[in-house]
Amino acid sequence: MKKTIITMLIALVALVSSAETYNYLKFTKVGGSTVTCSVEGIKVTYDDTHITVTNVDGTTTIALADVQDMYFSNEAGGSDVKVGDVNNDGNVNITDVTALINYLLSGDAGSVNLDAADVSGDGVVNITDVTSLINLLLKGEA
Repeated sequence: MKKTIITMLIALVALVSSAETYNYLKFTKVGGSTVTCSVEGIKVTYDDTHITVTNVDGTTTIALADVQDMYFSNEAGGSDVKVGDVNNDGNVNITDVTALINYLLSGDAGSVNLDAADVSGDGVVNITDVTSLINLLLKGEA
């Protein structure tokens, strides 16, 4: 897995020079969901467990174990995930914190976007994500 990630990152570096011709960097996650990031002001970093994309829209962190594919595109479409938008209303606010806490207490994921609820990007939805979401809101990064 680590070799695959390193290979993907080398390919990313090779493509960065031509990234100006693309509008988005996309990640297909295991399970099929897609995370789309604008290339405007993009900075991509990684460690042993996560890829972090910072751009004009903010910061997105994805667990390396969840990444199935990474590519540039001019299409914004796909099942984009807005990190923190737990209730899928298009906004990240205190109602998302409430929805996340309700999910953790009840276990009922009926109206919860679990990909968006994984705010910490560690592949698990738990109390750490509540803390991360509150921090995003307090910092004004949501």
